[in-house]
Amino acid sequence: MIVIYGLKTCNSCKKAWRALGDAGHNISFVDLRANPLAPAFLTALLKEHGDEVLVNRKSTTWRGLDDADRMMPALELLTAHPKLIKRPVVETSTATYVGWTASVQAALGV
Repeated sequence: MIVIYGLKTCNSCKKAWRALGDAGHNISFVDLRANPLAPAFLTALLKEHGDEVLVNRKSTTWRGLDDADRMMPALELLTAHPKLIKRPVVETSTATYVGWTASVQAALGV
């Protein structure tokens, strides 16, 4: 089972869902707006990938933040603004991946 964490309206999430499904994987999708990541899982993602990877600083949400919000610790920032999480976050039984780059696709066999 592969779990995709993202937004239903996110094009990268839709591409990941489609490609993984076409590759024969069983997929579960978690919408970050309706079901924000648990703090323990978010902490683990930050530890593994770092805030430079996990925080989407190119998003319109980021551009709309004031300086005080931008200076918040990454865990607090992503908890308060789950749309800032770079998408998709893909969780397998052995690893997690952030984004839908060519290297992530290759690692997932698509």
